[in-house]
Amino acid sequence: MTAIKHALQRDIFTPNDERLLSIVNVCKAGKKKKNCFLCATVTTERPVQVKVVKVKKSDKGDFYKRQIAWALRDLAVVDAKDAIKENPEFDLHFEKIYKWVASSTAEKNAFISCIWKLNQRYLRKKIDFVNVSSQLLEESVPSGENQSVTGGDEEAVDEYQELNAREEQDIEIMMEGCEYAISNAEAFAERLSRELQVLDGANIQSIMASEKQVNILMKLLDEALKEVDQIELKLSSYEEMLQSVKEQMDQISESNHLIHLSNTNNVKLLSEIEFLVNHMDLAKGHIKALQEGDLASSRGIEACTNAADALLQCMNVALRPGHDMLLAVKQQQQRFSDLREHFARRLASHLNNVFVQQFTQALLQLYNRSYFLSVPGHDQSSTLAQHSVELTLPNHHPFHRDLLRYAKLMEWLKSTDYGKYEGLTKNYMDYLSRLYEREIKDFFEVAKIKMTGTTKESKKFATLPRKESAVKQETESLHGSSGKLTGSTSSLNKLSVQSSGNRRSQSSSLLDMGNMSASDLDVADRTKFDKIFEQVLSELEPLCLAEQDFISKFFKLQQHQSMPGTMTEAEDLDGGTSSRQHNAGTPLPVSSEKDMIRQMMIKIFRCIEPELNNLIALGDKIDSFNSLYMLVKMSHHVWTAQNVDPASFLSTTLGNVLVTVKRNFDKCISNQIRQMEEVKISKKSKVGILPFVAEFEEFAGLAESIFKNAERRGDLDKAYTKLIRGVFVNVEKVANESQKTPRDVVMMENFHHIFATLSRLKISCLEAEKKEAKQKYTDHLQSYVIYSLGQPLEKLNHFFEGVEARVAQGIREEEVSYQLAFNKQELRKVIKEYPGKEVKKGLDNLYKKVDKHLCEEENLLQVVWHSMQDEFIRQYKHFEGLIARCYPGSGVTMEFTIQDILDYCSSIAQSH
Repeated sequence: MTAIKHALQRDIFTPNDERLLSIVNVCKAGKKKKNCFLCATVTTERPVQVKVVKVKKSDKGDFYKRQIAWALRDLAVVDAKDAIKENPEFDLHFEKIYKWVASSTAEKNAFISCIWKLNQRYLRKKIDFVNVSSQLLEESVPSGENQSVTGGDEEAVDEYQELNAREEQDIEIMMEGCEYAISNAEAFAERLSRELQVLDGANIQSIMASEKQVNILMKLLDEALKEVDQIELKLSSYEEMLQSVKEQMDQISESNHLIHLSNTNNVKLLSEIEFLVNHMDLAKGHIKALQEGDLASSRGIEACTNAADALLQCMNVALRPGHDMLLAVKQQQQRFSDLREHFARRLASHLNNVFVQQFTQALLQLYNRSYFLSVPGHDQSSTLAQHSVELTLPNHHPFHRDLLRYAKLMEWLKSTDYGKYEGLTKNYMDYLSRLYEREIKDFFEVAKIKMTGTTKESKKFATLPRKESAVKQETESLHGSSGKLTGSTSSLNKLSVQSSGNRRSQSSSLLDMGNMSASDLDVADRTKFDKIFEQVLSELEPLCLAEQDFISKFFKLQQHQSMPGTMTEAEDLDGGTSSRQHNAGTPLPVSSEKDMIRQMMIKIFRCIEPELNNLIALGDKIDSFNSLYMLVKMSHHVWTAQNVDPASFLSTTLGNVLVTVKRNFDKCISNQIRQMEEVKISKKSKVGILPFVAEFEEFAGLAESIFKNAERRGDLDKAYTKLIRGVFVNVEKVANESQKTPRDVVMMENFHHIFATLSRLKISCLEAEKKEAKQKYTDHLQSYVIYSLGQPLEKLNHFFEGVEARVAQGIREEEVSYQLAFNKQELRKVIKEYPGKEVKKGLDNLYKKVDKHLCEEENLLQVVWHSMQDEFIRQYKHFEGLIARCYPGSGVTMEFTIQDILDYCSSIAQSH
């Protein structure tokens, strides 16, 4: 390896002014055969550059060549693979990773050690040495030692230090003063030595001459020490004097601390007293308002509200530690508690009286509206007609406005005494549910009378109690329960059951009326039903929204994310409760305030959904096509309600009713399909346009006018698909069963009618069915024409069929005339049997036959007759062509022409 190293230095690196420091014989990992050398070199010129050079032996093998060089500053990582075990593999990370395998581990270690020393000496950026033994890595490179970087025989490259300019100048001056400095170096060095000895002697003499001055300096230091001792004595006396002053100052400081502590305690005591007085003292005006304040006037309500808020603040003040042990604080808290109980009881009683008063007033208005209906001997027809003009629900806005004045007090009651708040909530729902039940039932009775347009078929209203006695009975019942908010309301229930029973009997009488067929009602009747149904929904929607908004504001439900409920989970929507009752004072949890509002709305408006279902059933009995109007209107109102609040009572209720309407709509479609299947045709008369085809036209025309821009257009398209399939199937079924009218005529006329209907209405979802109807009409028209026309020139037709048979057997067309049975004489004989008069007579009989088959309402006679004319001319041209080809030059022609056929057909059509 030493010989190779000298050869590389001589041949490659010396010409480039480089010095080779370390060498290792390597090959690439996985390619053991191609060996090369990695060399660590430095330049001999300043500044020094350190490189790693890859040298490879030439292919001829007689010299080495430099292949690639990397600057050492580009080396990032040296990975020795294993720091413990001997491993010849190592990696060098330049711009990419180079993997090498050394010929021996010793060469690898020597090379890595050299790289480490070069990095320590020349590079500011340190290279990362991974998996390298610590024995190879020295702490630092010794400076000042003339040793090899690799531990070899090469001198250190950085031991030489250049002289600066001043040193060079001094040396030049000194050498110029000595003539033999260059020629006799030994003499020059000896001279320099003598001069150095002279200088050392001069230095020693200078030191000995300064001894006197040193003695003077020592004397001065002794005098300074004596002065320092005197100063220390004075400082000691001063310290003793200050010690007595310190003791006196400590006594004064202790006295001041006690005075400060006393002042601090007094300030804190005053602060505590001010806190209690400021936060737990209720003004006399507030106390008077809570005890005697007028809850009926606006000013009194405002005063009570402010007093209640002040009381709540006093009771909810956060007391500091120890306050609750003070007797005065306990007495004040008890006083506040008594005030709260007294005012809560007074407020609950007053609000309950307000509920009763409003309920009584609403009952008076309700009786004033319907009282004349129960007067014996009064003309009910005129009365109902007079009252039915106003299909409106009473407005509860004045009641809501009066009660909203107490909204803040209700919030206070909710936070201070939830039991009384719950009792008021339950009483409000009880009163309102009975009031709304009566108003809504009367409202729906008027709507039903307006829908039927008559009062003769409905039973008379049951005689209501006298107005004065009924209102008195209701008032006494409600006032009797005002003392106990959760008391019995049996008399109210009883009256409600009686009145609702009377209305149920009337409702059932309306529903028991006989079914009215759609033919008995015109478009005006259906439009009237649509307006009434829309008015019913338009009246119910603002009523429910207004009540829901009032409940949310008055009972302050929107202030809480979750709160207790007021009804049992198993409570029936009609007011009854299941066997799983719970105690009135144990509220059930509700997931959110929206659930609470919805439960209250269900309780109050429990009669809306049954009444709407009864009204829908009545409309469906009056005319099954009314389900189309109801589906569109109900869908629109459900969509509007869901945009406002998808989980509201109104949205849920209308959604449930919409399901019923959709079922009625589906039932209407199913009934029409069933009626198609049950159609029976007369065996003695023409079929014509089938009834269900005409009914489909009526249904489609009505549906297109109703569902224009409707949200439920998809339901109609599905119904169209079912109906049109039923029409197609049953038209074909009737056509197959028809005995008097040919099948093709039934199919042709009805599919022509269906095609005309679909073309007129332009229903996009039935485009495929429209094309199918047209195709069926065309096919059966052609089939009927061919079947009815048949072979008007029967013998001539048989003759030419024989001619075509001979041609098909291989006889040439021009040779057919030589056949005995098909010669010219036989052709003339057959032609003579069909003069123009006989042809016209046959066509006239055919026209009469077609006229008997076709119906007048579809007006297809001329279309069919024109098609028969074209078919007859086609047969004529076919015969003429055969004569021209098979009997050329014979001069044989038919006794009538195409123009004669046209004249015959025209005259026959005009004569009929």
